[in-house]
Amino acid sequence: MIEVWDNITSVQADPSIQVVIGTGVAALLLIAWRPVWRHTRQVVTIAHEGAHGLIALLAGRQLAGIRLHSDTSGVTVSRGKPDGLGMVAVLLVGYPGPALFGLAAAFALSRGYAVGLLWGLLLALVILLLQIRNLFGLWSVLVFGAVVFGVSWWGSEQVQSAFAYLLTWFLLLAAPRAVLELQRSRRHGAGRNSDADQLRRITGVPAILWVGVFGLITLACLALGVLWSDVLPT
Repeated sequence: MIEVWDNITSVQADPSIQVVIGTGVAALLLIAWRPVWRHTRQVVTIAHEGAHGLIALLAGRQLAGIRLHSDTSGVTVSRGKPDGLGMVAVLLVGYPGPALFGLAAAFALSRGYAVGLLWGLLLALVILLLQIRNLFGLWSVLVFGAVVFGVSWWGSEQVQSAFAYLLTWFLLLAAPRAVLELQRSRRHGAGRNSDADQLRRITGVPAILWVGVFGLITLACLALGVLWSDVLPT
């Protein structure tokens, strides 16, 4: 255990620029290739609902549970005041959540803590698991956690670093696509109970403006993540 702890808290060597770019390209393929995206999008949903749950707790609301569904939708139920700043914050963070987690991961990687990032993710998944209230959600989090644990426990330092970069790129790149899908579904008459539409009912601000806010936050996180990854020449 001492060796594991030392590995978690130690600073790893920076990967080559080829690894950083290669994992970014791989993440883009996981997002752009529709047959794969139908499955990998579940990671975005986990981050989305996890962000709702985290902010609900920070806002003083009582978290009643999280459900993840096979169509990559999800729902987080919390008890408390149905409007006000706390509820606005909970609804606001969902779609930007994956990008914000990706940005936090990019910051950790920029400091050399690839292994620490993976173990921190495992801890977050264990906490999330306690809030899951349906079998598919339980299965989804367990499978994702098993993959992360396998890489963290058995992977070499190079494999751990590459996987951490792949996951970080995936969160940063997938978040804007999820926002685009939200607006596409709204344009076709679906998603009328989306986070943006609930925010409209609470604040009176048009839902399309909230979708724009989601998009701007995700793109800003992506831009900062690219800068921190040292892909761009200085």
